[in-house]
Amino acid sequence: MRAIQYHQFGDYDVLVPATVREPVAPEGWAVVRITLAGVSPLDDTARRGKLPAGAIRPFPVIPGGSGVGVLVEPGASGLPVGARVTLGVGRYGLSVDGTWAEFIAVDPAHLVPVPDAVDDTAAAALTTGAGHLTALLALTEVAGFRPGQAVLAPGVGGSVGQGGVEIARVLGAAHAITTATSSAKAAKGREAGFEVIDLTQESLRDGVRRITDGKGVDVVLDGVGGALTGEALGALAVDGSLVSIGYSAGTTATIDVTDLIWKNAHIHGFRFGLYTPEQVRTATLKLLDLLAQKEIGPIVDSVFPLADAASAQRHLIEGGPFGRVLLAV
Repeated sequence: MRAIQYHQFGDYDVLVPATVREPVAPEGWAVVRITLAGVSPLDDTARRGKLPAGAIRPFPVIPGGSGVGVLVEPGASGLPVGARVTLGVGRYGLSVDGTWAEFIAVDPAHLVPVPDAVDDTAAAALTTGAGHLTALLALTEVAGFRPGQAVLAPGVGGSVGQGGVEIARVLGAAHAITTATSSAKAAKGREAGFEVIDLTQESLRDGVRRITDGKGVDVVLDGVGGALTGEALGALAVDGSLVSIGYSAGTTATIDVTDLIWKNAHIHGFRFGLYTPEQVRTATLKLLDLLAQKEIGPIVDSVFPLADAASAQRHLIEGGPFGRVLLAV
């Protein structure tokens, strides 16, 4: 089968097309023929060798943590051959081979059937970067979100920024705010119907103060990190919560401790390891239903051929995409 591999850590050019044997599924596991695979920042982090020792399987590695495809061997999944399925949680592309290949062996606990009303592109966009899934779990299971509250999900072009805004709206947020680091991206976000703070025109705190009439936001879904984390903490309302999800802008933040003390603020970490496969599956089914009902609409920036995986990865990291980047397998 066709696949993308890397045989050493390094830059984009270590990603090379290869012809490899089709996977042999462990007992009970399923085999899926991939149609579309997601390209995420975690793929880039892994390829660069920036994860802890032991997190990556021995070389060569087939990347790809999410995808959509057709079930060819059901294993213990209970689903029929030919079912369209999505997978987006697990150690795929890390400790086991990932979705950047024609076929993949999958733990049946990670398979979710795709409704007929949802096409492959929409399903792949939903799972790539796991922004919508992260937002749903972070808001409902971590932050204790209540309808009528205000949510800030920085990064209008990214999965957590876009997913956070859409899920906050579905859950009944009074405001679902995101940010842009350029006026061009701010304009795209507003065209998509988002409340956007253009950080080239005003500070994060000023923008939040303006939109919320001085109250601040009740929840921050921080998939950006770096210097923005301290600013976002300062934009919280009293008793607000910041959920730390990602660190695309860096792993080090400076905070003003008075923002913690005087606002009685709460900071939480988020990772999928906190949840059982059944919790994740239930949340994913809910998201696919919302997608089928057109209550959410993940945005696709671009679709690259599988052979151009290196270019797709570079575009995600350096090209400033607005929406998800996918590989057509």
